[in-house]
Amino acid sequence: MADFTAPTDLPERDPSDESEPSDESEPSGENGLLPAELRAWMHLLAAAGTVEQQLRARVKDALGVSHDEFLVLCLLADQPGGGLRMTRIAELLGRPKTRLTYQVACLQHAGLVTKGSVCGDRRGIEVTLTEKARRLLKDTSPPLAHAITDAVTRALGPERRAALCGGLLPGTADPDRQPDESPDRSTP
Repeated sequence: MADFTAPTDLPERDPSDESEPSDESEPSGENGLLPAELRAWMHLLAAAGTVEQQLRARVKDALGVSHDEFLVLCLLADQPGGGLRMTRIAELLGRPKTRLTYQVACLQHAGLVTKGSVCGDRRGIEVTLTEKARRLLKDTSPPLAHAITDAVTRALGPERRAALCGGLLPGTADPDRQPDESPDRSTP
């Protein structure tokens, strides 16, 4: 898979410098070329690229796996039963099945996942986290989450990060909130 590096040097915008478009038919934006959705998408890509760059070495040091293998572990950790079919993992990550087969083999060799056949489908293979992987993820997730917060804040700035998080991840828009603090769910 080609290594994608998103633009991290997008110019900062002053939110108080919003100008109204002169023509109702033109897209909104600083110069009328990009609608807000495309600008937001570019900022999201920039943040994702920055996060990926920051996590690569940290994930390797903390877990001993590649960034792509880490994504497989995260997908599995987010499943109620802890397991997913290989085809579903490939779909969710947008990876070719052959590449995923190699990544899962590396994770299996490290003792972080197990593979088994899917009941009722002899061709289906399900991948499941081991207890070793669960312990590693539990121990390494808080500092990795903090690194993500820092990278997104650096890429977008605190105001854009808060706006992005508030829209995509309600309850996480407070730039001073630490990643391991749960948002207050008691208020609507």
